[in-house]
Order: sequence, then structure tokens, then C-alpha cells
Amino acid sequence: MPNPTTTMLVAVVSSGIRGSYSSCPVATAANLFRCASSSARARAPACLRRSYSKTSWRSKAMASAHPSQGLPSGMDPSMVDEYASQSKLLQEFVKIPSIGKAWVFTSKDENASRAMVSVSQSDLLANKKRSFLLNTHISKGSSKSASFQWSPFPVEMSGVSAVVPSPSGEKLLLVRNAEDDDSPTKLEIWGPCQLENEIHVARSVHGSLYADGWFEGISWNQEETLIAYVAEEPPQPKPEFNDSGYRKEGSSQKDYRSWKGQGDTEDNWGETYSNKRIPALFVANITSGEVRALKGIPRSLSAGQVIWAPSSSYSLVFVAWSDDNGFQETPRKLGIKYCYNRPCALYAAADPFKEEADKPSIDSNKGDTAALVKLTADLSSAFFPRFSPDGKYLVFISAKSAVDSGAHNATNSMHKIDWPTDGKLEGSLSVSDVVPTVMSPQDGCFPGMYCSGLLRFPWLSDGRTMILSSAWGSKEVILSINVASGEVSRVSPQDSDYSWNVLALDNNNILAVSSSLVTLPQMYYGFEDSHTDKPCQWDWQEIPSPFPKPSDKVSSLLADHKFSVIKIPVSNPSDKLPDGANLPFEAIFVSGKDSASSPTIVVLHGEP
Repeated sequence: MPNPTTTMLVAVVSSGIRGSYSSCPVATAANLFRCASSSARARAPACLRRSYSKTSWRSKAMASAHPSQGLPSGMDPSMVDEYASQSKLLQEFVKIPSIGKAWVFTSKDENASRAMVSVSQSDLLANKKRSFLLNTHISKGSSKSASFQWSPFPVEMSGVSAVVPSPSGEKLLLVRNAEDDDSPTKLEIWGPCQLENEIHVARSVHGSLYADGWFEGISWNQEETLIAYVAEEPPQPKPEFNDSGYRKEGSSQKDYRSWKGQGDTEDNWGETYSNKRIPALFVANITSGEVRALKGIPRSLSAGQVIWAPSSSYSLVFVAWSDDNGFQETPRKLGIKYCYNRPCALYAAADPFKEEADKPSIDSNKGDTAALVKLTADLSSAFFPRFSPDGKYLVFISAKSAVDSGAHNATNSMHKIDWPTDGKLEGSLSVSDVVPTVMSPQDGCFPGMYCSGLLRFPWLSDGRTMILSSAWGSKEVILSINVASGEVSRVSPQDSDYSWNVLALDNNNILAVSSSLVTLPQMYYGFEDSHTDKPCQWDWQEIPSPFPKPSDKVSSLLADHKFSVIKIPVSNPSDKLPDGANLPFEAIFVSGKDSASSPTIVVLHGEP
């Protein structure tokens, strides 16, 4: 099993703030709020020994007349003001927006473009997350600078599960998943300033679209006439019974003297997917509104991450996970959330809207599954497929080291397939390494890939350089990978201990976000510096934030804390261990800037 250069250990705790893998401001808010409220409770006895304010004396007098009237259990009147202050502080932290995705739309003027940024904000009272879209105009100067003009108000995406612009940026798909079992799924196709079509997909065709970031796959074809996507298969027929036993013939009319059984029990993919039906592939014609299922995929395969291939008989490429998905092919589905050690492969299939004459022939002895072509038969893992802009390469990520070893998240690798120019997938396809698995990295050097997602279009203008985010020790960095040469370069600042994540590409420029456990997210615009002898040097410009500044209390709490990445040596290193296992591991240490000791909250985590 490969050994990463550092372990992503961020559970070192200090000053009431717990380290986490996420730099999400809501997570930071919760931790800082715990710190503030915990500190307040710890100081309570000392506060009681001080002189009371007029409000506190009034509360105490009221408590004498009406002891604990209307107060929650465990709270006395002297604590009311403190609890009110802490609840207000929590609200202020939770209101800090989180930056999700972004899209950049180019124009005929190479010095101007537009960007759309997805932002979310937690609503404690409604117990849900609200999503917004922010728009900005980007003007690029001649001196490696850009100005951003943000729209004055965001647009709320109420009830929207996914936002997917078309390749040209002239159309926009909004997905509204059904809110109940009787409602259809809605696909809204928007053009310039108007709704062009609205497709209502009945539950008998399919259920909600997957918008989970893993099985999720929503892809426009190049002509922008068809959309392929992943959705829950329609409900399977269930046995029906009445007072005479099993009903052999179902009835379309409701019979109050009958009842339906649950049918066969089926495994699911665990956390996040316990109430989801099997993911299947569908294609929608945005002009006619017709939706067709991709036939020939056995129910033992869960399909996802679908994309369109260059013009060929096999128009769709997707990932599929087998039911026999446990370590050493355990015959059952195991949890897949955060678990990259589940075997999967790439497949190719025909567009269901093609005429029958254009479809590949099907051997009657093999059934419909002969229409599927397995592209990665010799690899135990393949996901996140992306075609190069010229259609010559199919590039993908593999977690074969995790699948083969059983580790939840071992080092990834990157591979490519030379896609046939004639589109005919005959014989075995050659799979070559782009970035091989790093077995024993050197201290401070590239530790290997740990990639949890790719942009829909991750390419620079040369058509060979891919930009992506990857874990590097205890933080996330932005990498550039040349898929022709295999060269890997670090794009985000070398001296930054913050985590960086790529949001979108603007031709050869990068829109990114950076944050830490004690800072708010900050967007940056990156330019490649072509006037230096050093390879892959990037200049980063801080983008003026469209968000209002947090309150003085929130700013003060954030400013009072600091973090550092410390290296902890391995105790008793052994010659029997691989070189990588003897390297120090990293931990994120968060503390107050003063030397005072603060209460500590430890949150145990029960997984590996």
C-alpha cells in the first residue's frame, strides 16, 4: 500500500477550536462558538463573585419572585443575558456565506468575461441551507490585473438542486427535484432573458436527479440539444395483497381492501444514500422534452458521472460501481461516502436518441448488456472521466491503491486512454499512466494525488494542462498536470499554510478560493507569470469581497486566534517500514494569540 508523505491529522485541539478537514466558515463558526460559549460557562463562577449589573440584579429579583419561571432546564435567571449573547453570536457566525462552485463565461472581447458564483448560507430558524447566485463582470488589464464588478444583489435559488450552464454559456439548466412522491422532477432550460422549456419528468420515468458530488453527472452534448444525467430509477413494482392473499393482477384503481408489500430488500450505499434508489442514466431532448433511459445497464451496476464522448457510435462515457463492491469482492454494497476503496470502472454506451441503424449491433445471446463497452477492464478503479478538448485523450482518476489494499483513501493516480479517431471501440484500449501512484514520497516533495473532484472543464488553452485541487499534507493545494508529459506543478503559493481550491478557469487564468480554520474564505484571481525563468509561477490577486464585513465581535474572535501546521516525528522509526511511513506527520494546531489557557472541547470521531 502506498504511503502518503503526511497524514491529514487535524484533530489536535486547543482553545476550544477543533481542527477539521473542511475550511468551511460554518464549521469554523461552530467551533469558535463552542469556544466562546464554553469559555463563558467556565468563567461563570468568577462572574458571580463580581458586582452585578443592573440587568443582572433585576433578573435576580425576578427570580426570587418567580423562580425559574419559563426557563429551560438547567438555566437560572442569572444566565439569561449570557445565553442571549451567545445565541446572537452563533447567528452571526452561521450567517457567514460559504462559497461553493463558480462558472466563467468568456466573450468576444478577450479582456472581458463574466462569472457566476454559487453561495450558500445556513438558516437556523428554518433548519436548512439557502443557496444564492452572485454575478460579476471581470475586466482584465494589460499589467496582470483584473477588476471585478459584482451585482448589487444575489439571486436566491429556492428549490434548485443543481445549476449547469451549457458549454457555450448561452443556456442554463436548473434542476428542481420532486419534493414528494407525487410531484414530478422539473428540468428548466433557460436562454437569454427567458425560460425556453420546462420538462416535467413523471415519477414513473425516474426519481430525483443525483446532485451529491459523487454519483452526480449532468452533461450537455456539444450541440446543446441533449442533456445526459444520473437519476434514481423509477420505483420497482411491489406485490399487492387483499383478503384472498396475493393479487395476481394489479389494478390501476385504488382498492381500499388491498395493501402493497415492500418487495425485495435491496442494499444501499449507506450514509447519504439510505433512502435513494439505484442511480441510472437518462438523456433529455431539450427541444421535444422527451426523456429516454439508457438501456442495457444491469441493475447490479450503479451508474454515475456521465459525460459525452466525441462523435462516435458510443456517445456516452460513465462510471459504474458493482454490487459486489466490498474489499475482495464482498457480495454486498458497502458504504461509499468518503470511501474510495469501492471498485468501479469506466463504460461506454450509445446515445438512446440515435436511430436504431446507428446503434452498435447487439448479440442476441448476450442481451442488451452487449451494448456496453468496459473501457478499464484491467483497473480496479476509474472515476472522474474527462475528455481533452481535441478529443484525443480520455483522462481519469483511479483509486486502485485504495481498492487493492482496502484503505479508505490511499494515494490516487491519473491515467489516460487514447480515444480512437474513428470512434470505434474495437479490441482492448491502451491505458497509460499520467501520474503514477507515489509509493514513498520524499519529505516536502509531491506526495501523490488525493483528488476529491474535478471541474467540468479543467483545461488551459493548450488543451494538455489540467488544473485541479488535491490534498498535500494537512492542506489542499492547486496543481497543474500536463497529461502529455505527466509533469506536475504546484500552482497555489508555496509558502501558504491555507487551503486553496480551484473554482473555475477563465481561459488561462484561475478563479480560486483560500481559507483556514481561523479566517474567512477569500477569492483570488491567478495569472501565470510568463516573465520568469522558474516553471509554473503564478501571481495571485485578491478579489474584493462581495460580502459584508462580519460584526466586530466575530472579527475580534477570529483575530484572537492563530493556527500553525506542525510536524510530529514518528516515534521509534523502523527499517522494516516503507520510507514514507517513517516521515513525520502533520497536525493543525489552533490556539489563542495570548498565552492564557482556555477550555478545550474534544469531539470524538468514530470512523477509521
